[in-house]
Amino acid sequence: MLKIVVAGTTALFLAASPIANAQTSQTSSATPERLNAADRNTLTDMRIDLVKAALQLTPDQEKYWPAESAIRARAEDRKARLAKIGETVGRRADENRVEALRNRDPITFLQRRSEALAQRSADLDKLAEAWQPLYKTLNPEQRQRMAAIAILVLHDMSDAVDRRRALSEDED
Repeated sequence: MLKIVVAGTTALFLAASPIANAQTSQTSSATPERLNAADRNTLTDMRIDLVKAALQLTPDQEKYWPAESAIRARAEDRKARLAKIGETVGRRADENRVEALRNRDPITFLQRRSEALAQRSADLDKLAEAWQPLYKTLNPEQRQRMAAIAILVLHDMSDAVDRRRALSEDED
């Protein structure tokens, strides 16, 4: 069963990667491709459905499934953070690298970064808080499946960070 869950999760992230990659891989072009609201919602729905299918919740466990709202709230907050970054980048689009570096305000940058990290931290706290009651009811097999999904998600996030770093190095 665990192999099926891992294979399904891998398939989802392989299918979702091109969609998510459209957000990051086109950053150097003049008109970056972005996910529209429907695509983002579909991707979030797919991830939620995958987790629910992998965990195979019992009817008693279903009542502890508030995690969906926390997952959706986290996705919305991420969208807002990316939009804010997009605005900042858009304002600097017509500056060359030297001008951008010369005009950069490190204090404002640190404040924006702090706000973004605080929001991410708060979102993760809410997510952990939402998962905790359900997690306590999971049997060992369900916990293993949840751990496998978490590892795949973290791996996918790490890959996205590596792609962004590679893109920024290519631009230098």
